[in-house]
Parts: sequence; C-alpha cells; structure tokens
Amino acid sequence: MEAFAKIQRDKEIACKKHEIDIQNPTVNGSKFYIFVKRCFDIIISVIAGILLFIPMMIIALLIKLDSKGPALFKQERLGKGGKPFIMYKFRSMCIDAEANGPKWAEKNDGRCTKLGAKLRKSRIDELPQLINIIKGEMSFVGPRPERACFYEQFEEYIPGFHNRLLVQPGLTGHAQVNGGYDLKPEEKILYDMEYIKNRSFRMDLQCILKTVSVIFSHRGAR
Repeated sequence: MEAFAKIQRDKEIACKKHEIDIQNPTVNGSKFYIFVKRCFDIIISVIAGILLFIPMMIIALLIKLDSKGPALFKQERLGKGGKPFIMYKFRSMCIDAEANGPKWAEKNDGRCTKLGAKLRKSRIDELPQLINIIKGEMSFVGPRPERACFYEQFEEYIPGFHNRLLVQPGLTGHAQVNGGYDLKPEEKILYDMEYIKNRSFRMDLQCILKTVSVIFSHRGAR
C-alpha cells in the first residue's frame, strides 16, 4: 500500500510539473496536420520499404540461421481507439520467451537471441512496422503500441493510462527519445500525454531526428 501511495504522489507531482491531466487530456492536431502526417507516413514508409527491402531480407535470413523459429514476429497490440491490430517485428527472442505469460522487456533480457539482442539495441527489429504504417495502423511518431494485458495492468495504478489510445501509435515517440524502456509506465505516460497535448509538425520532426541519435547511442534499448 505504501509503495502504491508513493507512486500516486510521484505521479501527481510530475503531472503538475508537466501541466498534464492524464484522465482528462487535451488532444492537439488539426485536420490539416493529420492529413499531412498521413501523407508523410505513406510516402516515407513506401520509399523506406523499397530501399530497405534487400537488407531486410538479409536480416530475416540471418535470424533464421541464428535461432529456431520464424524471422517475423507477430503480436496483437491496441491502436487508436483501442482497436486491436497485428504488429510486426523481426523476432529477437527465443520462440518460448513467454511460456510463463506476458512479461515486460528487461535490461539484458535473457530471452533474447544473440542476434536479437543486437537488433533490439539498434532498433532494427522494429523495421517491419513499416507495413503497419502503410496499412494505417501506425504512424512514424506517436505513443508506442502496447498489449491489452499491459493496459489493464497499468490502468490499475495509473488511471487514464488508456488515454494513450486517443491517437495513432507510432514507430517512435516522445517517450522513446526521452528514455524508452528505461522509463517506468508512470513516467512514460507523462511523455506520451505531453506529446498528445502538444503534437505538431515540429514535435514530430524533433522526435524523428532524436530517434536517429538514440539508434546510434542505444539509449533506452532492451
């Protein structure tokens, strides 16, 4: 109970500091912004898909040679409005990684394969999500999509956590470039809601440019 109360106090202090109301959020973004953002997503993801097609095929082959199991990992996540969709990634863990149930990724996670650990640090395992972007299930920038089970778990002590679903999830996001996996859920939600409140072309561009830096520094990767 004391730990729970501390989390609540810390969250309230952080919310006041960031001027964010998690339970009654403000969603920024005009129709023009949303239209241009979608056009950008389609054009860049198609170009990237063409340019990276052969490298991605090589990565898929290396995954097959490195460990038993499919090269592509598919998992149900929640998109805008809580709509489920199948998210794609290069498989970075052993096939029985969740034999004991869903588990949040840890630092130096022992479930990763040798190649998978390198793919996760460089974020290369996320490249297949270009498919999700083309399909309109994701955007380049937005809160990272999570599974329904984690929404249920976090909502128990972070009321309003589900409000991340008010916008399209992203390949990268404000939380990812400010800590990523190093952030606790109660910290991550603050960055996500700050993005939802202030999202703009400038903020999206900043997130994309910072992502490049994160990729090379491996900061917040697991």
